[in-house]
Amino acid sequence: MTANESSKILIKIFYATQTKTAKYFAQQLHESFTKHSNCECTIMDIVDYETEDFLSELAICIFIISTYNVEGPLDWFYKWLEDTRYDFRVDKQSLSKMRFAVFGLGDSAYGDQFCIQPRNIDKWLGQLGANRLYPLGESDKNSDQEKSFEAWKISLDDVLFDPSYGLNNVSTNPNYDSYSESDDELDSDSNNNNDSDTEMVDVEDMGALAPKLQAARKSKEEEVYKNHNGQPKRILTVQELPVKEPKEMVTPMLRKSLTKQGYKVVGSHSGVKICRWTKSALRGRGSCYKFCFYGIQSHRCLETTPSLACSNKCVFCWRHHTNPVGKEFVWKVDPPEMIFSECLNNHYKMIKQMKGIPGIRADRFQEAFNVRHCALSLVGEPILYPHINEFVKLLHEKHISSFLVCNAQHPSRLRALDKVTQLYVSVDASTKESLKKIDRPLFKDFWERFLECLDILSQKGQRTVYRLTLVKDYNTEEIANYVELVRRGKPDFIEVKGVTYCGYGGASKLTMANVPYHNEVISFVEQLNQNLGETYEIATEHSHSCSILIANTKFKINNKWYTWIDYDKFFELIEKGEHFTSLDYIAPTPSWALFGSPEAGFNPEDQRFYRKSKKNNNSVKNGGC
Repeated sequence: MTANESSKILIKIFYATQTKTAKYFAQQLHESFTKHSNCECTIMDIVDYETEDFLSELAICIFIISTYNVEGPLDWFYKWLEDTRYDFRVDKQSLSKMRFAVFGLGDSAYGDQFCIQPRNIDKWLGQLGANRLYPLGESDKNSDQEKSFEAWKISLDDVLFDPSYGLNNVSTNPNYDSYSESDDELDSDSNNNNDSDTEMVDVEDMGALAPKLQAARKSKEEEVYKNHNGQPKRILTVQELPVKEPKEMVTPMLRKSLTKQGYKVVGSHSGVKICRWTKSALRGRGSCYKFCFYGIQSHRCLETTPSLACSNKCVFCWRHHTNPVGKEFVWKVDPPEMIFSECLNNHYKMIKQMKGIPGIRADRFQEAFNVRHCALSLVGEPILYPHINEFVKLLHEKHISSFLVCNAQHPSRLRALDKVTQLYVSVDASTKESLKKIDRPLFKDFWERFLECLDILSQKGQRTVYRLTLVKDYNTEEIANYVELVRRGKPDFIEVKGVTYCGYGGASKLTMANVPYHNEVISFVEQLNQNLGETYEIATEHSHSCSILIANTKFKINNKWYTWIDYDKFFELIEKGEHFTSLDYIAPTPSWALFGSPEAGFNPEDQRFYRKSKKNNNSVKNGGC
């Protein structure tokens, strides 16, 4: 080895990520470090590194860690480090050769669980004798993550490469000087003195006692750590407390991500996007299942949300978990008039861009500039928006129908919601355990909130829908429990749809194996319908979407289904301001939409499109599905 090589600073950057955010920051750090000629830096996923090698690692280790409350790539290293820290047989200076720094990515909406994994990793490394080169850095998804990381990166860069800092003279464990192994030793000595007259423990009994002793010690250490590191140096008076202005929900990094996915971000917390069914309908190639079920024209539908934030992180979310999460609306609030106006403007701009697409039908292209329906289901939780009632009123004043979806986690907001054209509640599971597994809610009392929302739905006195998204191996069992939930909420309709696979690979572990076939959806619906009794029947289907609608038999009049909506009648009733029910604005369901029809939910006025393949060169066929 030459003198030049021996003077190089060896750095290894480890990242743990599911949505590639930590990897992105790790790459930024790598790019910054490699600008220094005396640096030799490598970057790797932490799952690709043998954990035992950390015990002899001589390179500087930088950890960029994302926080998750589900299984992920960090689990193996995290568990190994925890076991090493609390195993009484392991030398507490076992990582004394390591020099490290940790940066954590988290979400403040999770409260005391914010950055819990990066914090523990930073703490445990220090307690095992590793030398902390720079204090733990943290960034909040609901704030400017890039700004927080940039500040930490610059300071770390100075520590590593500025000679005035003296890399070899950096103090060990600066964050935890107030909490060290001496605390444990004092407790241990004290306990030993107090128990000197007690009976000695037999060596053969140690195996059974060890886990209990380890758990007790860990609990004690966590309490001491919290007390030492969670205390403010002084208490500020009310006059001294700074007045914080509410932050904008959409950070620069989030805006960039959403824009890349095709969203038009409106204001600071709203969004609009063109649905693929809008494009399909404009070309006469078929409409969304909502047209089949309720008569919503896809090319005249605005898909939007006044709140990009959600209170769940569902495994099947096809927004790739890029939207923020929160238990309540804590951000800057935009006025409903601005949101409504800008959503329409952005929607029409995107429609204009489709003018040159081959196959666009002129009549539907013109109709698209007169929106008649609004699907408040784009992403997030629309009822979180403080002025949701005012926003819905603006829609109705322009004779735009409102289809609002909620996740049954905000009972007070649901109770205060005014009448909409159709109110949806997502019922993604039938038990507390399965709901937690599939929806991954933020609230600890999520099940109680969920049930309360179903009770409220039964009392709303308007057109209501349960939306079930079937995910194989997650929520396709326990039919009897679904029946109980239906009896509780008494919805007018039950939509059952197979999950759509969108190339998950980030925070979700879903694969094509979790996507049910249409015949499997039918089988589930038939079992559910059989258990519901005579109150409900299977009404319509849209096989292309793997979707089926179960309807209350009150919508079957003289042996004919009336699941469609008379929209003009709805607006007439709204303007009168009198009480009305879901039966007061019904319209007959066309025969092609009925369950078991030859068309299977495909409008015969459209042309079914088939992609060209080696086996079939016919791209268009009339009718059918």
